[in-house]
Amino acid sequence: MRILGIESSCDECSMAVVEDGKRILSNVIATQIDIHRPYKGVVPEIASRLHTEWIVPVLNDALSKAGITLKEIEGIAVTNRPGLIGSLLVGLSFAKGLSMSLGIPYIGINHIKAHLYAPLLEEDIPYPFIGLLVSGGHTIICRVDGFDSIEILGTTIDDACGEAFDKVAKFYDFGYPGGVAIDKLARNGNSKAFNFPGPNLHKGDHRYDISYSGLKTAVVNQLDQFWNREYEKTPENIAASFQKTAINILLKRLKRVIEDTGLRRVVAGGGVAANSYLRSELSAMKEVTTVYPSLPLCTDNGAMIAGIGYHYLARGEAAPLSETVSARVTGFRKAYP
Repeated sequence: MRILGIESSCDECSMAVVEDGKRILSNVIATQIDIHRPYKGVVPEIASRLHTEWIVPVLNDALSKAGITLKEIEGIAVTNRPGLIGSLLVGLSFAKGLSMSLGIPYIGINHIKAHLYAPLLEEDIPYPFIGLLVSGGHTIICRVDGFDSIEILGTTIDDACGEAFDKVAKFYDFGYPGGVAIDKLARNGNSKAFNFPGPNLHKGDHRYDISYSGLKTAVVNQLDQFWNREYEKTPENIAASFQKTAINILLKRLKRVIEDTGLRRVVAGGGVAANSYLRSELSAMKEVTTVYPSLPLCTDNGAMIAGIGYHYLARGEAAPLSETVSARVTGFRKAYP
């Protein structure tokens, strides 16, 4: 079954054709990075307007690269949550129109689940496993028992990991996107230059939860307080020290989950899964198998939407034309939609 995947939750306008949930025939990603770079962040109104301009050309490119026509598509999967409302509406409205005109079913997809599915497009991974989703909008540690069976064990109580990277990079003018800029700077820096603090969440309910607001405040507003004066106060050293602390905060909780659940397979997804320090530390974990997608599948992309969408459509599910979008995830624990 050939599924067209549509992803427009933020500033990537992407479409892909995936066969039987596994074989990627095409995966076109039109990024808006250069458009938003002067603002050092995504401007929602600009993002949604560009989606309306780009969505048809991106569709044509995806079909051309797949070597098929629109009439050979058998189903449509489209991101409908979470994300920017305006951007989501462009993709969902387009999917509904295609569904009606072609007479084929479509399904709305939660792209958090899709990010955790992305590595399965490239290799077979048996369930269950520990899912690690790290992006600009979400930081989640979960147990994954199936493509649509996820139990959230820990999540951020304030800022997402990627958001902290973006805000630190914006404050110090390191570059945009922030995560990529910090990762690049950190390679030439010394992580011992600043002893930034991690969160101290005392309550028992927060054993696996994460917080980045304190780290962000320390780096932006209290830099000298944590400066080890044996080292220079350089952008490279700030980046390296921040990156190490941010990733280690995450890994500390992840190791607790591994210990408590006994699961020894970790599957990572999301934009921050492309971070070189995170990948290095995950790969170094003893007696743990770690899997992460190739770099193009870390970012928001249509292939992961089409891949997971196949499984819903194959079991006969389809969304009604009354399907709506949602900016946020409505549940973060066992009742995860």
